[in-house]
Amino acid sequence: MIQRLTHTSVYVLDQDSAYDFYVNKLGFEVRTDASYGEGMRWLTVGPKGQPDLEISLMHIAPGGPWNEEQATLVRQLVTSGAFGVGVLETDDVDKEYEELKARGVEFTRAPQEQFYGKEALLRDDSGNWFSLTQRTTS
Repeated sequence: MIQRLTHTSVYVLDQDSAYDFYVNKLGFEVRTDASYGEGMRWLTVGPKGQPDLEISLMHIAPGGPWNEEQATLVRQLVTSGAFGVGVLETDDVDKEYEELKARGVEFTRAPQEQFYGKEALLRDDSGNWFSLTQRTTS
């Protein structure tokens, strides 16, 4: 029986820029930042209140699973905002929205009521988007 998800990946254009975005703007903490192999970096972050989840900030580059053509295609898709990569839950979306905007986070949608709660949409520094959601309590 699968018990939980411990790691997931977000594809990013530049790991140094992603580090700054996820740590200094979103307030995530670094879980692992290590070199491995030639020019490879294993960089994981996660929300401070969720220590059992690591989000790997994977640099999009040829090698491993992708050739140059595939890496170029993935970069184009990420940059265009084609990928929604997750839901970030908060207990006060209006307050979090204002705080993140003040830190320079780009939102594509201000908080709006939805059937599941109140949601805003934000983009990371590569183009991936997240839902920032305050669930309805009932």
